Amino acid sequence: MKIYFAAAIRGAKEPFASEIYKSLIKHLQNYGSVLTEHIANSEILTKGETEFSDSYIYKRDITWLLSADIVIAEVTYPSLGVGFEIATAVEHNKKILCLKRKDDKMISAMISGCDKLEYKEYSDISEAKELISKYIKDKFRENSNEK
Repeated sequence: MKIYFAAAIRGAKEPFASEIYKSLIKHLQNYGSVLTEHIANSEILTKGETEFSDSYIYKRDITWLLSADIVIAEVTYPSLGVGFEIATAVEHNKKILCLKRKDDKMISAMISGCDKLEYKEYSDISEAKELISKYIKDKFRENSNEK
């Protein structure tokens, strides 16, 4: 299975964001290949991918996104890029799970109100992993029953 993990890079200013991303990516690797595992790199979160042009990053990421079987998006940190990735995934009928850490910040209704994706909130990393496992098992069991 090819997994596209989306999360804020330029907008994730909290130092523990990379630890959350690393933990979720490691968990996702139990289910398949994570095409975007590099985003857990703390240097990328602080500096971005400076060795590549924005055009290169866009083309590479869209190629990965369109080839993915499933999209898991960590949406705690607002990100125009992640919103764009989610919208593109919706338009291409991808299976999408959006996860947000429970806090006092509201999520955009464009995410929580979209019936083409599943949106869940989590209290801690173990709950996020449970939500991912359940989503993947449910969605891929559905597909096997359709055949």
